[in-house]
This record gives sequence, C-alpha cells and structure tokens, in this order.
Amino acid sequence: MLDAYLVLYPRARVLVLIFLGFFVQTVRLLAVIVLGFWIVLQLFSAVTQSTEASGVAVFAHIGGFVAGMALINLFKRGV
Repeated sequence: MLDAYLVLYPRARVLVLIFLGFFVQTVRLLAVIVLGFWIVLQLFSAVTQSTEASGVAVFAHIGGFVAGMALINLFKRGV
C-alpha cells in the first residue's frame, strides 16, 4: 500500500512525529521523503542482519514494495 501511495500521490504531505530526546515535534514531509527513508531503513536492515537471523521477511517487504510500484498503474487502469 505504501508503494501505491507513493506512485499515486508523490507530492502529498505526510504528518510525521519526530522524537529528539524529550523534544517531540510534528512535521509535514513529502511522501517521497518519508517512504524513501523507509525503504533505505529496510535495505539497511536486510544488509546488516547476521547470518543466523533470516532476512527473508525484510527482502519480502522490499520485493513487495518494488512489485507494487510496478503494478499499480495496471490496477489503476482497471478501475
């Protein structure tokens, strides 16, 4: 769903809660920035996992995100 939101509304502003110690702030950021940060965190998590922990779930999220971005326009035409 995040991928579809990114493709359909890339310039939408998303309300984000930022924690800096005891300081908490709400900020509106572009969806492309928020979701770009999320995918970078997923990639970082997948690369840095130990060999004992399975990275399958993380790679499944990344693969689903990429597939959704590729397929959303096909689904959008059908509606």
